[in-house]
Amino acid sequence: MNYLSVENLSKSFGNKKLFININFGIAKGQKLALVAKNGAGKSTLLRIIAGLETSDAGKITFRKDITRTYLEQEPNLNDNRTVLETVLESTNPLTIAIQNYEQATLLLEQESSAANNNRLQKAIEQMDALNAWDYELKIKQILTRFKITELTQTVSTLSGGQRKRLALSKLLISEPDLIIMDEPTNHLDLEMIEWLENYLMNKEITLLLVTHDRYFLDRVCTEIIEIEDSQIYHYAGNFSYYVEQKAQRETIANSELDKARNLFKRELEWVRKMPKARTTKSKARLDAFDEVKEKAAGKKAEDQLQLSVKMTRMGGKILELINLSKSFSEKKILDHFSYVFKRGEKIGIMGKNGVGKTTFLNMIQGLESIDSGKIQTGETIVFGYYSQKGIQLNENKRVIEVVKDIAEFIPLADGSKLSASQLLQRFQFSGDMQYSFVSKLSGGERRRLYLLTVLIKNPNFLILDEPTNDLDILTLSILEDFLHNFSGCILIVTHDRYFMDKLIDHLFVFEGKGMVKDFPGTYSAYKVWKETQPSELPELNNNISNTVSQYKKPEPSADRKKMSFKEKFEYDQLTNEIENLEAEKIKLTQQMGAASKTHEELQQQGSRLADVVALIDKKTMRWLELSELFQ
Repeated sequence: MNYLSVENLSKSFGNKKLFININFGIAKGQKLALVAKNGAGKSTLLRIIAGLETSDAGKITFRKDITRTYLEQEPNLNDNRTVLETVLESTNPLTIAIQNYEQATLLLEQESSAANNNRLQKAIEQMDALNAWDYELKIKQILTRFKITELTQTVSTLSGGQRKRLALSKLLISEPDLIIMDEPTNHLDLEMIEWLENYLMNKEITLLLVTHDRYFLDRVCTEIIEIEDSQIYHYAGNFSYYVEQKAQRETIANSELDKARNLFKRELEWVRKMPKARTTKSKARLDAFDEVKEKAAGKKAEDQLQLSVKMTRMGGKILELINLSKSFSEKKILDHFSYVFKRGEKIGIMGKNGVGKTTFLNMIQGLESIDSGKIQTGETIVFGYYSQKGIQLNENKRVIEVVKDIAEFIPLADGSKLSASQLLQRFQFSGDMQYSFVSKLSGGERRRLYLLTVLIKNPNFLILDEPTNDLDILTLSILEDFLHNFSGCILIVTHDRYFMDKLIDHLFVFEGKGMVKDFPGTYSAYKVWKETQPSELPELNNNISNTVSQYKKPEPSADRKKMSFKEKFEYDQLTNEIENLEAEKIKLTQQMGAASKTHEELQQQGSRLADVVALIDKKTMRWLELSELFQ
């Protein structure tokens, strides 16, 4: 049962041919991944399928009775809508029922009348008929997973990452028959990625996606299609199978190319010696010569990105972080953190979104102030900082001009030099692309150019903040090999688990509230270790019930209205907040009772403890108010 059929589809931009007469389909239940080099047309193909761009030729056919949703890399959301309005913006009968209920509740709050009472009653009946109360719970669970808690916040106030997570939540909540996603794991922390991975793995979902996350590809997708040299190649298996089969295909293709070139040499010699009088047989051979010539003109699958820039000599002293502390108001990023970097260390940084990973990197680079402590950098250290924001490239400059602004010639690790043009060639920028304007580059090509500008400055200490975003799998693989052999230090923030497992020696785990754990191992090792650890405060599971056990929950009366969606969401959030505050209260009490505390530390902890107790009281009272509406 085909949900989607793509027939003889072609698309070009000027002289650049993205794909020519490609064909593929997606049947119900298939999970299909699309892979290709940066600039090969992955996002363009998805946008054509979604109806946001047009093809030069070909046809796209969807099964008529299915619903479909497309998640873009940069979602286009209505800035004037609230988070809740955006999530419930759907033709799904369940979301329509919830919308009607929310509107009826709001109208009744504004004006108590028989008409509004009747409207609310009908909305409740509709919710009951569709069992929409359970669906409401699902909505809250998904929003909570993606750290979306302020339902009345307008979309215009959200960051780029929050917008992406909101769009992803909306897609999953609407439950379309066919899901099309472009880089869904960008802007998600590791916990969110693994939850999404499990969700897609265990649901009967039909899926077409583009992602650079190789663990995600391996575990979620059952089939892979690749765009290469404007054609489509099919692989009926996961990412591991694709890697194996692609290598085999390239070996066969290279062997056939060698044979074609040898045959071409022989045929060329024959053509040159061929007598003027042409027989029918010789004419047929001459016609076949053109076909051999075309095959021999092909290229081998060995034109890969090469990274071999020179590294500045590193002295004995590298980087020392001494008792670093940093807070934003009450949010603590670092609390007296110290570390002395050693030669050749490769350290990964992980933690939930918003815990301060990028702030930490900016502090080391002097782009963010510190509250207290010292940062001491060795005299020979040359940082190469690859930030999430990247550099502001002049859209009207040509690619080669961007590189020449830094250096005309670049020294390599083997002592030789390359011109700017030769270096760009190694970074997969062909001659034509080098003289293209920056405005014409794809997102991945911009990232690759940015990476080049960082490396040609000959750093010996690389600080990389999400370097894997928007890079194709080939570039990621070559970058991994380069970083693996890089003899300097590396400090890296990435949500790419495969990338992290392959590179890092140990982890800085940002646990929140200023706490950073130094774990000696890879991400996968940390995950296994974490799962074996008992809860530090197991008794906290019952904190919320202990806190309110002194109060008797009122019996629901016949005329009490149902809790609105917003109130239910707030109710659940308060439950989590009170539990976290109780945990902090116990921790502060334990810390204050410990020895070797300075007077200043005791004052700070005592002040915070008083604030926590006051917040627990305030939030508990609101929790009780809402609990009276619960039925």
